[in-house]
Amino acid sequence: MKHSFLDKYSDRDSVIHRLDPRAKLLATLAFIAAVVLTPSVSWLAYGLFFVIITVPVLLSKVPLSYILKRSLVIIPFVLLVAVFIPFFKEGQIAAAVNLWGWHISLTYNGLELMGSILAKSWLSIISLILLTATTSFPQMLKGMERLRAPRVMVMLLSFMYRYIFLLTDEVMRMKQARDSRSFGGKRLWQVKTVGNMIGTLFIRSYERGERVYASMVARGFDGHSRTLDNLHFRRTDAVFMTSIGIALASVSLFNTLY
Repeated sequence: MKHSFLDKYSDRDSVIHRLDPRAKLLATLAFIAAVVLTPSVSWLAYGLFFVIITVPVLLSKVPLSYILKRSLVIIPFVLLVAVFIPFFKEGQIAAAVNLWGWHISLTYNGLELMGSILAKSWLSIISLILLTATTSFPQMLKGMERLRAPRVMVMLLSFMYRYIFLLTDEVMRMKQARDSRSFGGKRLWQVKTVGNMIGTLFIRSYERGERVYASMVARGFDGHSRTLDNLHFRRTDAVFMTSIGIALASVSLFNTLY
């Protein structure tokens, strides 16, 4: 299996990598909350938030190209939702057109709101990419458990991380087997074949889940995630969380006053 797309750079050594996962989780959640709660069209605040997140990105030694490429993936999905806002938001009209009897207007307020949504989404996804790139998934799950996250959610994420790669390999083998049989024919035949593959994958996944659960119970599974290293909250973690908190509070206060 060669699918390491979640925590690809988590084995590197940097100041951010050495932080306790609980500190990084709380700091990330605080950053996202501050960005989301910032009033729309606060461009100066968005710029300051970008500066705040840039500092740990540079300290993490994670390639900037990796973070940029992964962060841009979210833009098309956000656009699918936000692209209609300029046409429904009231305000000064920027452009108007009559299309098949429909009068469609584009407003400046709508464009600004769409830009604000894109900025918030991009900043939030950068913080999440930094979190996953500097924290191994088992350590992150351990931190979530220590922070009293719902145990069911932690275990579901654990299983997802462990078996998504196996399912990916299963799909690749099924695709290779399909192509080796000269996959082609009419469109209806292709859809039927893909449907059969999806059904087969679901059945195999369900049966594997039953076998895995039986094996875990036989080995004394008690619902807790296990890691080789214990978590230790150090002075560096406290300084990191305090610095992030002060920076976010300063930006929010500045944005409120000015």
